[in-house]
Amino acid sequence: MKRYLIERHIPGVGNLSQAQFKQLAATSNAAVAKLSGTVQWVQSYIAADNTFCVYLAESEERVREHSRLAGFPITKVNETVTIIDPMTAYS
Repeated sequence: MKRYLIERHIPGVGNLSQAQFKQLAATSNAAVAKLSGTVQWVQSYIAADNTFCVYLAESEERVREHSRLAGFPITKVNETVTIIDPMTAYS
C-alpha cells in the first residue's frame, strides 16, 4: 500500500474535547472497516484548525472514499515519496 498525508481544514478542531476526539476516531474506524483492508489509518496530528493524517491505502481514491464515508473534509492529499528522519544523515 502507498502512504498518504491528508490535510483537513476543520475550524476549531484543536479545541475539541477528549470525548469528541474519541467519537472522531470511532467514526474513522467504522469507515476503515467498511473498506475491507484497502485503507489503514495510521495516526493524525491535531493543530488549531487543521488535522494532518497519515494513511496507508491502495490509492488516493480509497483515501477519498474513506473521507466520504466518515464525513470528514479533505483539503489536500499528498502521496509520500519517502520518509526521512535524523538517522537518514547516517545511512
